[in-house]
Amino acid sequence: MRERLVATLVGMTIAMLALYGIPRAYMLADLVTTYEERKIDRAADQLAAVVVERQRNGAPVDEAFLTGFLSEAETLTYRSPAGATVVAGPTPDLGDDIVEERSLKGGGALTLSRSRELIDQRISDALVPLILIGLSLTAVAAGFGYVLARRLSRPFDELAEAADKLGLGRFDVDPPHYSIPEAEAIGEALRGSSARLAELVRREREFAANASHQLRTPITALRLELEDLSLWPQTPPEIAEELNRYLPELDRLSSAIDEMLGLARGHRLGDAVEVDLNDLVADVVDRWRPTVEAAGHQVRHVDAGAVTARVVPGPVVQVLDVLIENACTHGTSPISVQARDAGRYVTIVVSDAGRRDFGNEIFQRGTSSKAGDEGGLGLTIAADLTTTLGGYLTLTDAAQTTFELMLPGDEKRA
Repeated sequence: MRERLVATLVGMTIAMLALYGIPRAYMLADLVTTYEERKIDRAADQLAAVVVERQRNGAPVDEAFLTGFLSEAETLTYRSPAGATVVAGPTPDLGDDIVEERSLKGGGALTLSRSRELIDQRISDALVPLILIGLSLTAVAAGFGYVLARRLSRPFDELAEAADKLGLGRFDVDPPHYSIPEAEAIGEALRGSSARLAELVRREREFAANASHQLRTPITALRLELEDLSLWPQTPPEIAEELNRYLPELDRLSSAIDEMLGLARGHRLGDAVEVDLNDLVADVVDRWRPTVEAAGHQVRHVDAGAVTARVVPGPVVQVLDVLIENACTHGTSPISVQARDAGRYVTIVVSDAGRRDFGNEIFQRGTSSKAGDEGGLGLTIAADLTTTLGGYLTLTDAAQTTFELMLPGDEKRA
């Protein structure tokens, strides 16, 4: 904005100077030329009178006599009544020079010429002040435009900074009032939007807190009931073992609820730590293997070596849970999970043998799940979680169904 304002003001100044200066320069050149022509005309008349008087006195009109009357860049030519010619000064250029010729009483003629180069030089000297004034006015206009542009753009810079803070969740922005109507209108809109967003976020956080309490209480109660049931003497050992196996799943569900609600409230999902994604994938596959095999499928971990990255482990595990569950429910065995190191980023690939007959629209909210008719939000939530991690979840162009979870890699390695 500043550059455009300065350029506009300077451009207008140059245009005005051109509209005034160019005609003025032509007028000035005409004035100088007319002045020189009149000067030569008067000088020719005076010299003619002097030469006529010298002829009457019988004195010779030679080059030495004529030279005493010459000015800069002038040539004087005398032709006597007898036809003799005397030239004083440089050879004239009769095509361009200013020439005045006078016939002398008693015979003969006198020609006075002045060089055109001298006239042009005097025109240039006369135009220099005009050019300097134009350059000075242009510089003043540029300086004034810069000061004016800074003053006019300052409110909009402050409003942009306030809008940026508002986008980062700072709802206490209060832009100052401005004398510029447009800036004041934007500031008033930002103040209103800030108040409305603050109220909206407050209500959502209250809802998240209430939902957290309502969800956590029955899960805790269910866990206590299952734990108590597993300790009953009447409970067969194999059933007690099965109940104890589900207790960690309830803990994981409770942690996932806390993380999801924390995300809804705008809190951090956790601290990023250095994780070997290969080991993390192996743990997730081992945990899912009994469930997948019970559904008649096979799941395997493709070990490609250590893959180190700084990530938040919880959301990564949740995304893998969604992808493995989706493959188990709608895919074709076997299911493969592999972590790969790509230098600047790392990927976790979850694939099955089923043919891909859909695209990335599967991640859109309300789109039916992988192969069924029922609507689901699992892949949508997984994609949102991946975005909070600074990565993205995509469906590759492979013929078989292959999901790729891409995450930022280790910057030190990159």
